[in-house]
Amino acid sequence: MSNLLNRRLSLLDSIDHRPLLSQGLRGIERETLRVNPDGTLAVTPHPLALGSALTHPQITTDYSESLLEFITPAETDIATVLQELDAIQRFTYASLEKEILWHQSMPCVLPEEKDIPIAWYGTSHIGMVKHVYRRGLALRYGKSMQCIAGIHYNYSLSENLWKVLQQAEGGTADAMHYQSESYVAQIRNFHRYSWLLMYLFGASPALSAPFLRGRQHQLNHLSDDTLYLPFATSLRMSDLGYQNNAQDGLVPPYNTLLEYMRSLSLAVRQPYPAYEKIGTRQNGEWIQINTNVLQIENEFYATIRPKRVIRSGERPIEALCSRGVQYIEVRCMDVNPFEPLGISVETGHFLDAFLLFCALHDSPLTNKAEGIENKENFARTVKRGRQPGLQLHHQGADISLQEWGLALLDKIRPVAELLDVQRGDDAHSASLEIQRNKLLDPQQTPSAQVLDAIRAEGGSFSAFALKQSNQIAADFRMRPPTSDEMEYFQSLATASIAEQTEIERNQTGDFDQFIADYGARTSSHLCCEIQENAQVS
Repeated sequence: MSNLLNRRLSLLDSIDHRPLLSQGLRGIERETLRVNPDGTLAVTPHPLALGSALTHPQITTDYSESLLEFITPAETDIATVLQELDAIQRFTYASLEKEILWHQSMPCVLPEEKDIPIAWYGTSHIGMVKHVYRRGLALRYGKSMQCIAGIHYNYSLSENLWKVLQQAEGGTADAMHYQSESYVAQIRNFHRYSWLLMYLFGASPALSAPFLRGRQHQLNHLSDDTLYLPFATSLRMSDLGYQNNAQDGLVPPYNTLLEYMRSLSLAVRQPYPAYEKIGTRQNGEWIQINTNVLQIENEFYATIRPKRVIRSGERPIEALCSRGVQYIEVRCMDVNPFEPLGISVETGHFLDAFLLFCALHDSPLTNKAEGIENKENFARTVKRGRQPGLQLHHQGADISLQEWGLALLDKIRPVAELLDVQRGDDAHSASLEIQRNKLLDPQQTPSAQVLDAIRAEGGSFSAFALKQSNQIAADFRMRPPTSDEMEYFQSLATASIAEQTEIERNQTGDFDQFIADYGARTSSHLCCEIQENAQVS
């Protein structure tokens, strides 16, 4: 155990400070496609019974009108989060007619690109910005790529915990600055070790062959309708997924929050020739917000992001600049098709221990060479993670994935044990043992189990996915919402529709000017503001 990690664990393992471990928050954002009973994409509008996708706090859409996104409140216990996610999904099933939710990360057989409906948020300026942004994504990456689904895990530590660490370590910076840079240090460690998450929880080793739309690839045929890689863990997170050459080298190593914010600030202002050729309008209609490398900050593809809850009309980078990092968003988790919610409480317990380890462990500044090494380790794991004897790179030397993974679990164990002492059970340590068994036996990983299940269905990803989705749907429909739950979610839906109506009724001004003003929020002076804030801190 590192000296820093040991000191921090000893500090937090006290009667006064241990309760701080229970005050951090976590929440889940889960994406899922609506599909018809035959497994084809449901191209119907977002169900009115679910409320307004623009203003509902817990049920919205992501890229497509067909791609639902469920958002839980932030809670101190992952078990509570999953109870809330369960309630959202039970209400959703009670509100759907014959449609079901596709219980996979990789999509069902999709219609032609032109027939995949882009999410619609109404006629208000803010709703239209969201829609036009998605039109831009279609131009830049294709609609099919936007139909991939995942689970985002939002995680924070108590602000008081950060203050205790700062005081003990003699930090003299502003508390907000210390907290922000500590989250950035956590992100550096996450990039060093997140390959482990892909091995342990990756669950997308195969996909429907038509998904690639005839593009060249290096995948194998498992059957006529299914492509795969024999040792893959997460094709969703491979170079088949949501990536684009325009973003290569976009953000430098995560050494300071300033570097991160300045890079994104520049990217949303830097013209990109290929996008300039397309332009922002066709036939008088907006088709993308701008022709820059990024239309907005959220377009940046990342496995993890520093985050701050934004205020109405505020852009993410403005929130980070003015109030610092509040939490992190882990974006690399696949939907586990064997779990009704797509993620288990045991997985949540491991993530909590893993992320706390990343936050407390030494996190030296990084560089371009290490960044390349981290990216290569991640890429090898998502494509070949279960390959016997697979070698990764650690500080310039080769090391087997299994050996490094087991060593990491040994380092995480004291963190898990401290969390268990605080809780009064062994949930985190037990989760570590489950992950250890996966490292010792790759057949216990979700990706291996998915391939076995696909082979049992004649090698057809679509057949397995539809069977599994129907089974999950039947289980949810056997557990409808209670009357209180139904009343609660119906009230949220009604209120969200009324809120959208009010926004549209009070709409003023010109949309063209609204977009111009929106873009100006990241004009050149913002980088200066970021620099000034950093110096003040």
